[in-house]
Amino acid sequence: MHKYDKAMNRKTIVGITQGDGNGIGYEVIIKALADERMLEMCTPVIYGSSKLFGFYKKTIHNIEQINTNVINSVDDIKPKMVNIINCLPENVYVEPGQSTPESAKCAMKALECAVEDAKNGKIDVLVTAPFNKKAMNAEGFGFTGHTEFLEKKFNVNEVVMLMVADQLKVAVATQHIPLRDVPKSLNKDMLVKKLKTIKNALEQDFGIYDPKIAVLGLNPHCGDGGLIGDEEKNIILPAVQEAQDAGIMAFGPYSPDGFFGLGNYSRYDAILAMYHDQGLTPFKALAFELGVNYTAGLPIVRTSPDHGTAYELAGRDEADPRSMISAIYTAIDVFNKRIEHKELMASRPTLKTNAGEFSEKGDIAE
Repeated sequence: MHKYDKAMNRKTIVGITQGDGNGIGYEVIIKALADERMLEMCTPVIYGSSKLFGFYKKTIHNIEQINTNVINSVDDIKPKMVNIINCLPENVYVEPGQSTPESAKCAMKALECAVEDAKNGKIDVLVTAPFNKKAMNAEGFGFTGHTEFLEKKFNVNEVVMLMVADQLKVAVATQHIPLRDVPKSLNKDMLVKKLKTIKNALEQDFGIYDPKIAVLGLNPHCGDGGLIGDEEKNIILPAVQEAQDAGIMAFGPYSPDGFFGLGNYSRYDAILAMYHDQGLTPFKALAFELGVNYTAGLPIVRTSPDHGTAYELAGRDEADPRSMISAIYTAIDVFNKRIEHKELMASRPTLKTNAGEFSEKGDIAE
C-alpha cells in the first residue's frame, strides 16, 4: 500500500517512462502534463532525468510554470506536482534528433526502473514514451518492442497489442515480426488464445461485456475459397468456430479492404487483424492523433502513444501531444474499470456472460 493511501483518497499514480531522450518523448510528456487539470486526475511520476526535462521544457513555447518534484525514489512523490525520478546518470546529455547508444541505454534504464516499481505496486499504471527498437537491440535489449519485453518481465504467456481510440479497438495476432513469417506463425490455438485475451480485456479493462469481435482474413478476398490462400479455411475459420463454442462472440473472417472501406468496423467492439500493418494502417488512418497502444493480458495497466520517436521533430516544439494525453487518460480509465470489475465479480460471484447464438458470416468465398 502506498503511503498516501491512508492519508487521502489519492489520485491514480501514473508512471511515465521517458523513452528515447533524443526523440519527442519529453516534449509530448511535458505538453500533456502542462494542463493543471491533469494533476487533478492523477499523480504523474516521470522515470528519466530532470536535466532532460528542463532542457526540453525550454524549447516549448506557451508553457506556464510546471511544479516539479525531483526525487530519487517513488516513495518521495508528492500529489499535485510533476514528480521526476532521476534514474539516469547525472552526466547524461541530449542530442535531439539523433539515435545514439547513450539514448538507447537511458531508455532501457528508465523502463527497467519503472517496471520494477510497477511490479512492487509502487505505481498504479505504466505509460511508456517511444524508443528506437533498432538502437535498443544494438545495446542488448533483446526484444522487438515494449509489448514483448513486458510479457517476459511479468511472466505471462499471452498478451495482445490492442490499439484503442474511442469506440475503435484493433488487435493484432502477430506483432513485430517480418511479413514473410506471418503465415507460418498463425495457428488455430494461438488465435483462440488471442480472442480469449481480447474478450477478457474488453470486459475487465473497458467494461464491455459479451463483446463482439471481428476477425480479419490473411489473404486478399479471404483466399477466394482457397484460390489465393487457404489459411482462412484451414486456420482462421476453425479458430472463430472454436472461440464461439467457448462462448466468445467472434465473427469472420472478413476481407480487410471491404471491412474498413464500408465502415463495418463500427459494428464490433474489437477487431483482430492477422499482422501488424493490416491492423495498424487503417487504425492510424482513422484515429492517429488520439490513438493509444494498450497491452492486454498484463497484470498491470500499460499504455503508450501510437507514434514513434519522430526524431525529425525533436527539439522543434512541433510534436502533437494528443496521443500521449490519450494514453494517460486511457491508463487511468482502465485502472478504474479494473477496480469496478473486481467489485462486480466480488458482489456477483456467479455472474457469467452468455454469447448466445452466432449468425454473422465472414467473407470466405465458396
